[in-house]
Amino acid sequence: MWTCSGIVLAWATSQHQHSRSTQAPGSVAGPGHSFRKVTLTKPTFCHLCSDFIWGLAGFLCDVCNFMSHEKCLKLVRIPCTSVAPSLVRVPVAHCFGPRGLHKRKFCAVCRKVLEAPALHCEVCELHLHPDCVPFACSDCRQCHQDGHQDHDTHHHHWREGNLPSGARCEVCRKTCGSSDVLAGVRCEEAALRVHHIPEDPGHLELCPLPPSLKACDTWPGGKAGSAVISEEGRSPGSGEATPEAWVIRALPRAQEVLKIYPGWLKVGVAYVSVRVTPKSTARSVVLEVLPLLGRQAEGPESFQLVEVAMGCRQVQRTALMDEQPLLDRLQDIRQMSVRQVSQTRFYVAESRDVAPHVSLFVGGLPPGLSPEEYSSLLHEAVATKATVVSVSHVYSSQGAVVLDVTCFSEAERLYVLLKDMAVRGRLLTALVLPDLLHAKLPPDSCPLLVFVNPKSGGLKGRDLLCSFRKLLNPHQVFDLTHGGPLPGLHLFSQVPCFRVLVCGGDGTVGWVLGALEETRYRLACPEPSVAILPLGTGNDLGRVLRWGAGYSGEDPLSVLLSVDEADAVLMDRWTILLDAHDAASAENGTADAEPPKIVQMSNYCGIGIDAELSLDFHQAREEEPGKFTSRLHNKGVYVRVGLQKISHSRSLHKQIRLQVERQEVELPSIEGLIFINIPSWGSGADLWGSDSDARFEKPRMDDGLLEVVGVTGVVHMGQVQGGLRSGIRIAQGSYFRVTLLKATPVQVDGEPWVQAPGHMIISAAGPKVHMLRKAKQKPKRAGTTRDARADAPAPEGDAR
Repeated sequence: MWTCSGIVLAWATSQHQHSRSTQAPGSVAGPGHSFRKVTLTKPTFCHLCSDFIWGLAGFLCDVCNFMSHEKCLKLVRIPCTSVAPSLVRVPVAHCFGPRGLHKRKFCAVCRKVLEAPALHCEVCELHLHPDCVPFACSDCRQCHQDGHQDHDTHHHHWREGNLPSGARCEVCRKTCGSSDVLAGVRCEEAALRVHHIPEDPGHLELCPLPPSLKACDTWPGGKAGSAVISEEGRSPGSGEATPEAWVIRALPRAQEVLKIYPGWLKVGVAYVSVRVTPKSTARSVVLEVLPLLGRQAEGPESFQLVEVAMGCRQVQRTALMDEQPLLDRLQDIRQMSVRQVSQTRFYVAESRDVAPHVSLFVGGLPPGLSPEEYSSLLHEAVATKATVVSVSHVYSSQGAVVLDVTCFSEAERLYVLLKDMAVRGRLLTALVLPDLLHAKLPPDSCPLLVFVNPKSGGLKGRDLLCSFRKLLNPHQVFDLTHGGPLPGLHLFSQVPCFRVLVCGGDGTVGWVLGALEETRYRLACPEPSVAILPLGTGNDLGRVLRWGAGYSGEDPLSVLLSVDEADAVLMDRWTILLDAHDAASAENGTADAEPPKIVQMSNYCGIGIDAELSLDFHQAREEEPGKFTSRLHNKGVYVRVGLQKISHSRSLHKQIRLQVERQEVELPSIEGLIFINIPSWGSGADLWGSDSDARFEKPRMDDGLLEVVGVTGVVHMGQVQGGLRSGIRIAQGSYFRVTLLKATPVQVDGEPWVQAPGHMIISAAGPKVHMLRKAKQKPKRAGTTRDARADAPAPEGDAR
C-alpha cells in the first residue's frame, strides 16, 4: 500500500478497473481509468513518461483525459478522478488562496493547461480550474498529529504533475518535469520526484522527513446501482430543456452493504463491511462492527458512528444519534446525487463530548484599555452576545484581544464583521486561531514558529510563505501582514519549548523581537531562540549570525535543516526613550511637543546623515512600492539619494549634545552619529574597525556595551562601506543621553523618522535575547534532524 496523488492505492481487483475493447492486448488499465484507442490529429505527449507520442494512435481515458502510449498503459498507477475520492486516506480539505495566474501549470482534474486565473492550494501543490473544484477530492496533506500516528512508518504523499522544469527522477536521474502535460509525481513531504510510482516501490525509501502527520485509512468505492437522471436549474413551469446542470441520483434500495472505517490507526484492516437493513440503527452497527475491529472488550457506549462528507473545500463530520435509522440516512444521501454517495463515508470512533469552541483574535483595537472596556467596545461595534462570547486574553499594550466563542454561527458572524471593520479610525484584524494541544507534545519536542513578511524580498516572501506551509504544519507559519507576530506568539504561549524563524529584513526581526519582549511573561517557554532568513536590503543582523547577505532562492527544506543545527548565542537589546518635552530649550524656535515613546533597538541607532538617507529611501518606497522588488534596485536607490546629499552639510555636532555614563562628551566635526550593537552596518560594513585601541574594549554583541561612532558625510560613509576607512570612534558605554537642539532625522534598525527637539536616552533593555547562529558545518540529512514540526493535533474542523 502506498500513496499517489495524495491518495492510497489499495487496489488489487476492483470493479473500477475496466477498459474498452479497443485497449491494447496484454495491457492493464490503471485504477478507474476507461481507456480507448484514439486517432491523434495534433502533437501529443504521454502523461506518464512525458515523451512525444509518435504515430497516429494513443490511448485516452474518457473521464479524466489521461493520455498514454500503448507501452505505458501497464505502468499507470495514477487513479482516475472518477475513483479518486474512494482512495483517500484521511479526508483533509484544501486551503485555496485567491485566484491567480499560474504559468505552465495544469489542472489536476481535467489535466488541461491553466490559461485563465485559477486556484492553488496553499498547503499542497494542487492547481485547479475554478469550474473543476467541485470534482476534486479532499486529499490535501494532513497537517496535524492525531495521537495514534505510527511513528515507525512514514508514507509518501504523492502529488501528480506541475514539477519544476529542472526536476530529476529519484530512480533514473533523468528529467521528469514537463511543461507540455501534467506528468511526473512529487512527494509533498520530502524532496522526492519520480516519473511514476513503480510497481514495486520498495527501493524508494520511506519519507525521510520527521513524522508525516498523516493518518492511514482507505475509503470505500461501492456501486451506485440503478439511477435516475433529473434536471437542476429549470425554471418552474418553463418548457425550456436546457438545464444548468445534470445530477445523477441513485434509486433507493431495500438494503445496503456499507463499509465502516475505524476512527483510530494501527488496525489490521482498512474497513469492515456490514449489511444495513431498515431495522439497522447507528447503535446496532457500532455493536456489530466493534468485534470485527478487535474492540469487543470495550463498552459500546464509548463509541459512536460518525458520518464524514468529503468536499474539496471543506470536510464535515457529523456524529449520528444512536437511534438514527441508517438506511434512511443512506437514501437521503443518494437523493442528493451519486457523487455525494462517493464522497461520504462512515467511521466508528471513540465518543467525545466536544463543546463548540472558537478562539478569535482581534487586533487593531485602541491600546491601553481594560478587559471590560474592550468588551464594551466590541459590543457597541458588532453587538456581541455576552452568553456565548467572552474576552479570554487581553494584550492591552498592543491593542488586541482573544475572544472565546462557544457558538459556531456567532463566531462566523463576528469574523465576517470584524475583518473589514474600522474602530475609532483603525482597521481591525480578525483571525481564527486553531487549538494547539501542547500537553500531547513529546517531552523533547521543540517546534518551530515561523513568521514571514511577504512584503520583504520582492516576491520571495510570498513564495516562502507557501513553501513553509507545505513543509510544516500550516498553523505554525504566520503572515506578518495579518495581525503581526502576536497571533503566533499567543498560539504558542503554552508550548514549553519552541524556536522562532523570522523571514524578513532587520526591521521585521526587530518587530518580532519587540513582540517577544512584550509577551515574555505570558510564555511557557522562557527564552525562545530566534533564527533569521534575511529578506531585506541591508540584512546586517543576518550577516553577523551567518545567515547570509540575503535569501537567494535556497531550498526551504535546507533552511529548516540549518535552523535545526544552528547554535544559540546571546544578544543585547536596547531601549530608547524619546522625550520631546524639553523643546522649549531648542534653538531657532520651538516645535510641538510629542508624548514620550519607547522603541527597542537590536542593531544600531543613527542620528543625522545616515538616518536622512534612510528616510529619503523610505519615502521613495512609500510613493512607488511596486518598483522596490529587488535588493539590487534598492541599493541603487540608496546610491542615488546619497549622491544627492554629497555636498549637504548639517554640522550635526553643533545641533546635538552627548552624555556617556552621565559624563559630557565633546563631539568632533561630524554629520552623523551612530550607536552600534553588532559588528555590521550599512549592508555589512565594519564601522568600528578592527584596529585595537587601548581606550575601548573589543566590541561584542552580548557585552552590555554600545559603541558610538561618527561619520563626516556621504563620502566617508561610502569609504566605510568600501572597506577603505572606519568611522570616528567616540565612546563606549551602557547609558547614553542625547539632547537634540533641532528636529533631526533618526533611524533605529533601518526604520527612520524625524525626531522633534528633546532628549533621547539609550539604556539596556533587560534580559538578553537568544538568537540562533548558523553552524559552519553542513547540516545533517533530513532523516537525522529533530522534529521541527508542531506535533500537536489541530482541531477536526481544521481552522485554515
